[in-house]
Amino acid sequence: MTIVDGIEARGLHHCETTALGVLLRHQGLDLSEPMLFGLGSGLSFIYWDAKSMEFPFLGGRVKPFELTRNLTARLGLTLLTEETGSARKAWENVSARIDVGLPVGLQLDSYHLDYFGSKVHFGGHVVAMYGYDEHQAYLVDTAQQGGAVRTSRTALAMARAERGPMTARNRSFTITLPERPPSWQDRIVPAIKACAGAFLAPPIANLGHRGIEKAARLVPAWPHRVAEPKRDLPQIALLMEKAGTGGALFRALYRDFLGECAGLIDDDRLRTGHRLYAEAAALWTDVATLIDKAGEGSDAACLDQAGVVLHDLARIERDAMRALSEMRP
Repeated sequence: MTIVDGIEARGLHHCETTALGVLLRHQGLDLSEPMLFGLGSGLSFIYWDAKSMEFPFLGGRVKPFELTRNLTARLGLTLLTEETGSARKAWENVSARIDVGLPVGLQLDSYHLDYFGSKVHFGGHVVAMYGYDEHQAYLVDTAQQGGAVRTSRTALAMARAERGPMTARNRSFTITLPERPPSWQDRIVPAIKACAGAFLAPPIANLGHRGIEKAARLVPAWPHRVAEPKRDLPQIALLMEKAGTGGALFRALYRDFLGECAGLIDDDRLRTGHRLYAEAAALWTDVATLIDKAGEGSDAACLDQAGVVLHDLARIERDAMRALSEMRP
């Protein structure tokens, strides 16, 4: 058995921030989950629908691994990423790092992991690996999935090699800090402004505040879009609240990030953004509740009401991001 010493196997709400937390704490940088999410400019919105999908998807964060790239670049950390189509090389990439005492981040499809209760393909899942033996791999996943967990090496290889939406080619990564620890406090405002800029000027209408407005128009028509409303609508609501989002489609995490920042930075625009995201988080939970109720009772009026709330959310989040975009550098 090979185990990296000194690993704090702390599962958080979201998979990518959980893995980042493991890798960074091992390097001596211990940041809260909201701070990791915020410094990585992780908040976003996407309304995603396609004929091949059973039901539309409401996403609340940037695409998989972008958060990691944003965070490491912003803090001046060294991110070493490896991908390969070879199962043998994929294992060597991981085991070689662990053998020298480095935990490794992995992007994979959670469907194949032994400990996952929900057998749904999701190729953007991220875990930290800190050990292995002849048969098993030792991982850190979210608190919801058990924190410190194990899966067979066979299952891990299948999860890493899966192809499909959001998957990567056996992606593994390590993070190392420079000799001088980064002054992450100095990078808060640039992270907030970058996130706000992307949210306010999305390249397509499915993203950012425009995407929320689009969802407001389309959600009331979902009974004609989903095959089985009693099955599909509660599943959409569950994904919004429970699927590693930290609640409220990641808005609770961003609210807490802004609240933590407000204790470090004296800026009225930051306080405005924090107040508005506190309001938005509560309303996103209301939207999820309405979608769930629409499925349970096949009540289309609940989706009409969800559309009204989403119109309000598009405005609230736009106003919040406009205030945050004007923060002093």
